[in-house]
Amino acid sequence: MTSADTIFALSSGAPPAAIAIMRISGPAAFDILRGLSGRLPPSRRASLCSLRSPETQEILDQALVLVFPGPDTATGEDLVELHLHGGRAVVRAVENAITHFPGVRRAEAGEFTRRAFTNGRMDLNEAEGLADLLSAETEWQRRAATQMFGGAFSAAVEEYRQEVLRLSALTEAELDFSDEGDVESQNNILISDVCTILQQKIAQLLASPPAEKLKDGIRVVLAGPPNSGKSTLLNALVGREAAIVSDIAGTTRDMIEVPVAVEGVALLFTDTAGLRDDSDDAIERIGIDRSHAAMQQADILLWLGPENTGPKHSQLIEILSKNDIPDYTAKSPRAISVSAQTGAGISALLQLVSARAKTLLPPPDQFAINARQRTFLADAANALAACSETADWLIIAENLRQARRALDSLTGRAHTEDLLDTVFGKFCVGK
Repeated sequence: MTSADTIFALSSGAPPAAIAIMRISGPAAFDILRGLSGRLPPSRRASLCSLRSPETQEILDQALVLVFPGPDTATGEDLVELHLHGGRAVVRAVENAITHFPGVRRAEAGEFTRRAFTNGRMDLNEAEGLADLLSAETEWQRRAATQMFGGAFSAAVEEYRQEVLRLSALTEAELDFSDEGDVESQNNILISDVCTILQQKIAQLLASPPAEKLKDGIRVVLAGPPNSGKSTLLNALVGREAAIVSDIAGTTRDMIEVPVAVEGVALLFTDTAGLRDDSDDAIERIGIDRSHAAMQQADILLWLGPENTGPKHSQLIEILSKNDIPDYTAKSPRAISVSAQTGAGISALLQLVSARAKTLLPPPDQFAINARQRTFLADAANALAACSETADWLIIAENLRQARRALDSLTGRAHTEDLLDTVFGKFCVGK
């Protein structure tokens, strides 16, 4: 695989479809189009072309064609889009025709976006934002991904990087002219103050909820003793029969996870085995142990046990799950009264869970930072903190270099092939 290759792939959904978009990117893209259509249409204008087999001259399709000369394209290279009729046979025939041209091959997963990164059309953060945008299933995910893809996070990182470069220049000047004591003292204070400010800004980013909460969903765990109505409530909350419901204690023996979206927020509802201490069933005991583990990992805990007996949890919601039973009323003002049988209170409970979940997510108008980005941000913050702890200019220079390297790793200025393979491997073929 080299950047000198011309690549092609279907960029729209799998056929059959109304339209199938075939992308061709690379140095031979325009020659391939000439070979298929006999001409090169005007740039950046949709043109109707007859595409022919380069071997038999048989017409393969009547297609709308778009020509984009590089480097001002999505990939930074010459780029062609063929808007075909979306039948399987049409797509297959055009693909086979393209393979007959020299220097062309099928694109690998994420290769179009990787070329955009290599050619400076986007940085690594924007590429990750694009991947998140393509996989977004909720409105909250879409908005956060749009911020990342739009460059909001990269702009902040570049601001930090420019400040570190300025401090590095001051440090290098001190190393060259270290005999001027007054200047050294002033610059030392300046560098220390600026490093502290930058460290605090990065600390604010690191304190924000992680992107993984957006992708994986807020984990909402239903817990309580056997026959407290957990499985019935789960089915009512997710709107389908996801869990088996029975009056027999111990029916739920393992966790049941059901992802849903509520008010644009991804939630992962988890039903657990009923909690009791007197079970002599080894399998049920394993389920109970897993229930305790799930409760500890819960972002929001719905407790269906006796009132005021729920475990300590920052997002505990006590549930009275059988308000349709006479004389079964809540004594605690904190308990939410619902009935999975009649549907009473279910909508209000979902709204409460959604409201709690939103407090655990990044604000919808801000980007969300993933694990890779957090690692490099933490490295930069640690290096900046170390600058304030010494007066040795050589040590300051080295720490500023480490901070700069961490920031460069965030945007992809410094990278390894393994890292790029991991990032761009998340994309589908054709993107």
